[in-house]
Amino acid sequence: MAITAQMVKELREKTGAGMMDCKKALTETDGDMEKAVDFLREKGIAKAAKKSDRIAAEGTSYIEVMGNEAVILEVNSETDFVAKNEGFQTLTKELASHILKNKPATAEDALEQKMDNGATVSEHINSAIAKIGEKLTLRRFTVATKGDNDAFGAYLHMGGRIGVLTVLEGTTDESVAKDVAMHIAAVNPKYIDRDAVTQEEIDREREVLTQQALNEGKPENIVAKMVEGRLGKYFEEICLLDQSFVKDPDQKVRKFVESKGATVKSFVRYEVGEGIEKRQDNFAEEVMSQVNK
Repeated sequence: MAITAQMVKELREKTGAGMMDCKKALTETDGDMEKAVDFLREKGIAKAAKKSDRIAAEGTSYIEVMGNEAVILEVNSETDFVAKNEGFQTLTKELASHILKNKPATAEDALEQKMDNGATVSEHINSAIAKIGEKLTLRRFTVATKGDNDAFGAYLHMGGRIGVLTVLEGTTDESVAKDVAMHIAAVNPKYIDRDAVTQEEIDREREVLTQQALNEGKPENIVAKMVEGRLGKYFEEICLLDQSFVKDPDQKVRKFVESKGATVKSFVRYEVGEGIEKRQDNFAEEVMSQVNK
């Protein structure tokens, strides 16, 4: 039976599922609308679609290491309670293993890939949504690699509220790499060192600091010197190697790493929900809306 655009539109309105999912459901059921609805429900797609406008800003970060490869990812849920759910934790680990094995380029690419059970990652997540009852999303991930003489530092803070994955070259001591990861979790640097800061950002900060000094009434002949000093403080705030090491504030992270014969190659820090606008629900209005129904 030919599947028309009108049929797809009708199924979308009935279930809230995506266009491609609706087309697939109609194709699989030879255009039978009721069977197509059941098909989507069985796959968990209809239930997932109804939750698609909700905001999933809770969840967890997770790290899996396998030999010289590792992945850090963030999976979101609507509530912190569900983030502690065993089914959610299992889903997160399954997604980490799949990504480490298949190395998709983006989260969008990952959703289209087939898992070992034959379902796509998207379908697998929808199945978990149907069981758990909340919107769940694979938000982001980073796959890292290292050499045989290097070390991964994996650290999860507050049960995965913050996750950090570091790669240190020149040492195989994972405890050193983990100490650096713990520092990053606590202090949240933006860059490894000053060389990683763009000239545009440096110029912008210098301009702001110059204006601040002038507004303070400082003489112009000493403003430039003051600005360079304050710029140094700015680098200490945003650059990992310039920061005072949290486990020994008397030395910089650079000195600690160098004392172990190592260098920091890379780091990734995920804080669950960062950058996601959380909806502020009015509880009183919510109660009244239920009462007035």
